[in-house]
Amino acid sequence: MTFDRYGSDVLADFSRRPVRQAAPKLEATLDLVVEDIGTDFCGSVTAVDGKLVQLEDRHGKRRTFPLGGGFLFEGSPVILVAPAKKAPTGTARTASGSVKAPDARARVARASRIFVEGRHDAELVEKVWGDDLRAEGVVVEYLEGVDHLGEALRDFAPTTERRVGVLVDHLVQGSKESRIADQVMKGTYSGAVLIVGHPYIDVWQSVKPERLGITAWPSVPRSIEWKHGICEAFGWPHDDQADIAAAWQRILGRVRSYTDLEPELLGRVEQLIDFVTSGAAGE
Repeated sequence: MTFDRYGSDVLADFSRRPVRQAAPKLEATLDLVVEDIGTDFCGSVTAVDGKLVQLEDRHGKRRTFPLGGGFLFEGSPVILVAPAKKAPTGTARTASGSVKAPDARARVARASRIFVEGRHDAELVEKVWGDDLRAEGVVVEYLEGVDHLGEALRDFAPTTERRVGVLVDHLVQGSKESRIADQVMKGTYSGAVLIVGHPYIDVWQSVKPERLGITAWPSVPRSIEWKHGICEAFGWPHDDQADIAAAWQRILGRVRSYTDLEPELLGRVEQLIDFVTSGAAGE
């Protein structure tokens, strides 16, 4: 019997080999954690802009990559694509959870105002309650510190027709803020001024810690300025005010709606909005 080395078809079993499957497509939704294969950079999605996706690692460092292949999700290759735009269903709501009126327009500003301590407080209130405030014609102003509250109220001269609601950080028994609030409320502003506050050292803490990937906000010794201490604990730059501002923008970027904030802040802001819009205030 003669063996024919050329008698068999070497491609006969080719179709039986496993077919390589294309990597599945995955929408680059906020907070999705992926790894760029080319650079080993691993981070969560913070933004999608056109054909680019921005990732932020656990140290707060951000990098931008083109959408498409070259990513790993839970160890498996994926093709990262922009999130599909979803058509609105059901009742439209604002970031604060209020029902959004169709084609709502900002109304003329009321005479009443809401005062907050600083720029960060104002930016957070605007992000979550901005639609509601514009619909009600309420303007938010910041004081650059609660120490200026008395002067600001004297300049504004509130009445029951021109009410002022004030949101104060760290309004707890025995704090400097509580002493200032008590002193102001003992003045001649009965029925015209409402001062409320939250227990947090700074409005940063009103953002739920899990939104930053932690279980609790770091504890900062009294000897260290609180915001600098927070940045240091996170490993973020904190040499100057520009670093602090950048840290706040990173935190604010994690806030999407009222569900990302602690109830101790939510209730107080809603209380102030009710106060300055109720009755004849500003009408």
